Amino acid sequence: MSEMDDYHRQVTNRLKTARGHLDGIIRMVEDDAWCPDIMKQLAAVQGTLEGTSREVLRHHLEEHFTAAIRAGHGAEIVDELMETLKYDKRVLRPPAIDVEAPPPT
Repeated sequence: MSEMDDYHRQVTNRLKTARGHLDGIIRMVEDDAWCPDIMKQLAAVQGTLEGTSREVLRHHLEEHFTAAIRAGHGAEIVDELMETLKYDKRVLRPPAIDVEAPPPT
């Protein structure tokens, strides 16, 4: 199996897992499950999707980005990637500030 086939298989499997998980969450909502339980499951799906997004980004950088740079199309591929990343709110969000909670009174 080639690396490309492996990449497609891994990403497809992750997305199918997320889809199945979402189906389960929909059933939880329909069955009026406990809200914190639903929220935990939503966080799990978000984690799966974020991990999948990182894999797609890695693949893009390793395969397409590198090839575009070698071909002299660096500015275009950087612009395209920056345009794409603006849709990822985690990239644009400033890092969280670690603030200790005030002591109880």
